[in-house]
Amino acid sequence: MTTIHEVAEAAGVSISTVSYALSGKRPVSEKTRRRIEDAVQTLGYEPDAGARMLAGRRTQIFGLTEPLRADTHAPTHMAFVLAAAVAARRRGYDILLLTDEQASEGMNRVAASNLVDAILVLDVAPDDERAEIARSLRSPTVFIGIPDDADGLTCVDLDFEGTGHLAVDRLADAGHTSVTLLGQTEVSYRKSNFPRRLLLGVQDRAAQRGVDLDWATTGDTTTDASAVRAAAEMALSRGVRAFIVHAVGDVHEILLETIAAHGLTVGEDVSVISAAASFDTSSLAVPVDTIPLVPQKSCELAVDLAVRHLEEPGTPAQIHLIPPEYHVAGSIAPARE
Repeated sequence: MTTIHEVAEAAGVSISTVSYALSGKRPVSEKTRRRIEDAVQTLGYEPDAGARMLAGRRTQIFGLTEPLRADTHAPTHMAFVLAAAVAARRRGYDILLLTDEQASEGMNRVAASNLVDAILVLDVAPDDERAEIARSLRSPTVFIGIPDDADGLTCVDLDFEGTGHLAVDRLADAGHTSVTLLGQTEVSYRKSNFPRRLLLGVQDRAAQRGVDLDWATTGDTTTDASAVRAAAEMALSRGVRAFIVHAVGDVHEILLETIAAHGLTVGEDVSVISAAASFDTSSLAVPVDTIPLVPQKSCELAVDLAVRHLEEPGTPAQIHLIPPEYHVAGSIAPARE
């Protein structure tokens, strides 16, 4: 393996000068820099991302910006991080994970350092400040999620509005005229884009199908079991026998327990659909029809798009929506008179 000593000897400079040229810590004349660049290319010296950058080659690293905050749902967070890492590895890339709570700082830092070939953006907010940064970068950037202002951005996500439409259609087709949606926590509707999109899809399709819709958040920043139980109790007491759940596993379990406590059976007396669940719903006490959110699909497409933008710089930016898929588990009950 070529060493930095050999590069220095070939370029006719000191080891420290090679180090300065690679790291950018001190200025090096253009003539000297070119000699070092020629030596790096000739000898195939690749000690780190800096050398590959100098040689005009890719670093084979993607940045993944996923801010860790107090309200971050760790299981979902890790599901997407792992899916992105696996997808990148399949295309020959490693992942540099950026978890700064101030997400723009980490994104600016790696972009300025040229350490990554492209950037993947997770946990997208409606007014995400990273959107404006992405528009100013030369490095391809792909959002796994859609900010409100997506102009000029490449975005990938499940079609959450379509997911809402599909859930309502299934219940309406079974004859239900009243539906309750148990949604995300309140903070999610402020800081994330996807809960609002699914809610909008449910509301729009319910209006189109003549379905009476009620919905409730399931806590402030984390799941509030008493609030979930109260919402389920209220719906059941009003005669509602159809539920859409867009929330974590605990919310599903509380709803199922409450239904059972009323002497009702899912699939016979009550209908339940899990919408955009990123966890394995087969672990629930009762099988539930699911429209899953599959991190692997979003992340694989995002990585493919990042590579495409690298290989074809003129590729236009656009939004890519993944069609929802309905998985039947027998939890839809026909409406009763």
